[in-house]
Amino acid sequence: MLGTNVQTLIGIGAYLLVMIAIGLWYARRSNTNVEEYFLAKRSFGPWVAALSAEASDMSGWLLMGLPGVAYFTGIGEAFWTTLGLFIGTWVNWAIVAKRLRSYSQIADNAITLPEFFSKRFHDKKRILLAIAAIISLAFFSIYVGAQFITFGKLFSYIFNANMVAMVILGALLVMLYTMLGGFWAVGMTDLIQGLLMVCALVLVLVFGIVHAGGFAGIAENLRAFPRFTDFFGIATPDMADGVQKAVNGAPLFGPGANYGFLTIISTMAWGLGYFGMPQVLVRFMAINKTSNIARSRNIAVIWCFIAQIAAVGIGLIGRAYMPLALNTASASENIFILLSVDFFPPLLAGIVISGILAASMSSSDSYMLIVSSSLANDIFKDIFKKDASDVLVMWVARITMLIVTVFGVIIAVSGNQSIFRVVSYAWAGLGAAFGPLILFSLFWKRTTFPAAVAGMLTGGIMVVLWKNVIAKLGGVFAVYELLPAFIISGLVILIVSLFSKKPSAEIEKEFEAAKTAEF
Repeated sequence: MLGTNVQTLIGIGAYLLVMIAIGLWYARRSNTNVEEYFLAKRSFGPWVAALSAEASDMSGWLLMGLPGVAYFTGIGEAFWTTLGLFIGTWVNWAIVAKRLRSYSQIADNAITLPEFFSKRFHDKKRILLAIAAIISLAFFSIYVGAQFITFGKLFSYIFNANMVAMVILGALLVMLYTMLGGFWAVGMTDLIQGLLMVCALVLVLVFGIVHAGGFAGIAENLRAFPRFTDFFGIATPDMADGVQKAVNGAPLFGPGANYGFLTIISTMAWGLGYFGMPQVLVRFMAINKTSNIARSRNIAVIWCFIAQIAAVGIGLIGRAYMPLALNTASASENIFILLSVDFFPPLLAGIVISGILAASMSSSDSYMLIVSSSLANDIFKDIFKKDASDVLVMWVARITMLIVTVFGVIIAVSGNQSIFRVVSYAWAGLGAAFGPLILFSLFWKRTTFPAAVAGMLTGGIMVVLWKNVIAKLGGVFAVYELLPAFIISGLVILIVSLFSKKPSAEIEKEFEAAKTAEF
């Protein structure tokens, strides 16, 4: 291994040791009981809640997937995706956070999202809880696999190491500190990782602008690529066998394509997913005081704006500065790594590149904990063994983490190496299954238990059906599966609620209490 690679590895290794140390530090505190382990006993302050929510949400997609899209096809898809996500972030914090924080405590102190659904509708048979837990397991396992792809790409690209080995190594590291420290370790590592991610993005962006000749130089270089900087268009790389063609030292592009109104709406529909993202919603439930939510919202929205603008900018600058460096859609997701290695001394590059690890680890640890809490607390304890001790439940959670880790590794090495595409599918599944139900549960008293079951199942099933069958019809049907699935799920909840027996007086009383409660 070259000396420069050793220095880069030292920078990355130092970061990893800090994350493991945090897991060990919080291990004793988190293992006292299940509420502490799965929800930090609702003790997150505004900074931890905000940055933990955003870091766990954005994942490796932010530093690799999003810049990769901007690098390969220009600003169109990347811009409208980030705009939808920014709006979704703000609306979610503005209208959902406070109500969910209060309602989850009023609903018999629910500590997971599936448990909240079950207790909100007084689901004595735990039907909602089981369905929600299974959906979480299915789509979060895919999500975990996407994060492991990030590990593999990062280490195999820098050190020319075997990707499968690097995927396994990264997976084991995340599993270790998540198992040890529970939600406290996840939250505190996410705080550090969120700060590292945004600092790394801004640093690479600033150095990129300077190295690429300033804004004028970047604009001049990108002008040569048809529709690359067109907000209402998309660049179309000229491909042969999945690789972009080049001639005389320049990448070849087709004439480009229009980014019409339907495509824009479809792309912005990413923002709808926020209403159903357990990794974000559980942070709302963990905030220590409802009075801190406004401050958390401001921190989260500012972080989101800076991070996403920087990520898109890095992709554009990368194409202007290194137009031939990456010639496939999958390879283009390495642009952040490539620029970091080019701009900075090896040791500093290792620290900057750790931002990618931060993004992936902050997400995969959250996904592991959510899935394990769903199976251990929601299914094992609430359905099969109601008298299970907290110690037993936490051990079941750790075993579940191991299983999810193995499944995530299998997905990561299965052949689909586009982080952006893998994440989009899992995001749609969770957003459509849980998003409409969250909104109806929190803001419409007339929502009924049969409607909740029907809406959740409809959302999840429609994502799979639309993605794999209906979208292939093309035309107006070729929209992002989250949009139609979200709408159809909402309509099902509305219609079934109106045609089923109204909720009990006790449920309505809890609903009214949640509207004004302060904790």
